[in-house]
Amino acid sequence: MNPTPPFEAQDRPARLTVGVVGAGRVGPALAAALQLAGHRPVAVSGVSDTSVRRAAELLPDVPLVAPAEVLARADLVLLTVPDDALAGLVSGLAETGAVRPGQLLVHTSGRYGTAVLDPATRAGALPLALHPAMTFTGTSVDVQRLAGCSFGVTSPDELRMAAEALVIEMGGEPEWIAESARPLYHAALAIGANHLVTLVAQSMELLHDAGVQAPDRMLGPLLGAALDNALRSGDAALTGPVARGDAGTVAAHVTELRRHAPQSVAGYLAMARTTADRALAHGLLKPELAEDLLEVLADGDDGPGTTPGTPGTSGPDPDAPGHGPGGGDR
Repeated sequence: MNPTPPFEAQDRPARLTVGVVGAGRVGPALAAALQLAGHRPVAVSGVSDTSVRRAAELLPDVPLVAPAEVLARADLVLLTVPDDALAGLVSGLAETGAVRPGQLLVHTSGRYGTAVLDPATRAGALPLALHPAMTFTGTSVDVQRLAGCSFGVTSPDELRMAAEALVIEMGGEPEWIAESARPLYHAALAIGANHLVTLVAQSMELLHDAGVQAPDRMLGPLLGAALDNALRSGDAALTGPVARGDAGTVAAHVTELRRHAPQSVAGYLAMARTTADRALAHGLLKPELAEDLLEVLADGDDGPGTTPGTPGTSGPDPDAPGHGPGGGDR
């Protein structure tokens, strides 16, 4: 009888041993989801104390080892490190002979497709780019949130069915992204999700300064409705003083922001200009009102403001995705 054949991309993946390189917020959650689907996490590597604790919570009893040892133990390896660290990690693992032929090598970067894995592919690895379009907390709730989550998937044609199967097993929905479109795809998600967090946090701060006792309770229904309307109707959902062309109201906003929160003026003006452009293009903002409004937005640049690097600006979270000691965990 012939021995068990090697992994075939056209088949549904067999139960695989799973390793994680980079125990940030993403990797342990994906490995835990794969474990629920019947795969077996066998090794994880981490850098910071937070990463080690996170791995212990989401993947209990899975040994913490060096990255090369993760590859030695696992059939499927999740490379969940910051984008800027990914290329160097892949090159280093390939140069040291850590990559095994037939091994599934998966990264979760939104920016890259499979080309960043080329050094490992030349060593015989099977490359997949599986990016969950989800924000992660680093806790067990992330595993539940993967249900119905879209994954931006890029893979060679012969691995397409394998990529689909893995995403579906994690509870996600595969969305195919061309290699050349990955940076644009990732920029779109950053505008929608990362900038949303900034806008909401800034809005809550301003409401607090205005005397609102529960900014989160006030914003919750409003933002929920706005998001639902935007997803359903796009630009047709635009409301507010900019879309109406209320130049006087916008001028009052700018004046108050300069007085109480000058660091927020540049963002307000940039978003107001973009909103005005889109409202005008879609017939929501009357041209005769747009002129006065755009004059207000142009004049708003003349006042004092802050510049990047102003004291008091908080630095990056070392455990947030895209940050970590020494190019650590995603």
